[in-house]
Amino acid sequence: MEKQKINYDELAQQLSGLFDGQRHWLTNLSQFSAFVNDFMEDINWVGFYLVQGEQSLKLGPFQGMVACVDIPFGKGVCGTAAATGETQLIEDVHAFPGHIACDARSNSEVVIPLYDEGRLLGVLDIDSPSLGRFSQADTDGLTQLSNILIQGTDWPESFA
Repeated sequence: MEKQKINYDELAQQLSGLFDGQRHWLTNLSQFSAFVNDFMEDINWVGFYLVQGEQSLKLGPFQGMVACVDIPFGKGVCGTAAATGETQLIEDVHAFPGHIACDARSNSEVVIPLYDEGRLLGVLDIDSPSLGRFSQADTDGLTQLSNILIQGTDWPESFA
């Protein structure tokens, strides 16, 4: 099966329009996860883990099966992205040390840390049942879309 070619520039325009006049963080996170779930093929989970306290992430809006609720910084792919501040592009999650298997069907994953003016908000997490599903082009495009989300949203002081 040939991978779908995604036009992230076109999606960025659509996403900007979706957020026009709507800056509430919960609404925008919910809309974003539904938007990505709709356009991206061969994924089984897309959503957010939001910073909770000093060293952990809490499940936020998502599309997909039920998920892990709390993830400590440094644990699994999401916790590693939060702890390091670096995007994680994982071809085979089963080879990732300390991988947290929230959905046994997931085989690859991309996790993008979300920052607003230097403050870590959380991470965008996308899983696929296929090995090697995500490319660097996906990572770059999803980062572009994430930046639209960050800039188009009013963020609370905390998600507690």
